[in-house]
Amino acid sequence: MPEPSGIAPFKRAVVALSGHPNGTRLVKLAAQIAKPHKAELIGVHIVEIDWSMPLDVDVAGRSEDIQQVLDLAEGTAEAAGVKLESVLLQARDVGAALVDEAVEREADLLVVGLAYRTKFGGDFAIGRTIPYVLKNAPCAVWVVREPIQEENE
Repeated sequence: MPEPSGIAPFKRAVVALSGHPNGTRLVKLAAQIAKPHKAELIGVHIVEIDWSMPLDVDVAGRSEDIQQVLDLAEGTAEAAGVKLESVLLQARDVGAALVDEAVEREADLLVVGLAYRTKFGGDFAIGRTIPYVLKNAPCAVWVVREPIQEENE
């Protein structure tokens, strides 16, 4: 929905795709807001490569699960009437790769999802990617947390 001033909330957004069910929510949300403003969506799925492996090892290209993540994101955006360019990257650190991609693409928005997880003892766990993105992204960042009840369904 358009903002009251008529100014687009973003022109180009990088949407982090993780393969988590919350990913569809991210794409739908970004697509709904992008459509009336004809904003660009770039869905980025990053495969984290362990430090013990060479960075150029082809882990991502051989996985059908990874291709399904990209296909689902593209299909979700298309169903909302928006084109989403999907990108597959391999990196040592997901947060750094997301920020780098947002910079390289000159994105004015980076959308990341947050699964509702608790660690041992019941404390809410945010992980390390989102704090890195919030601290280092040069653009606006939207964090979309899934509803609590989804974890137990």
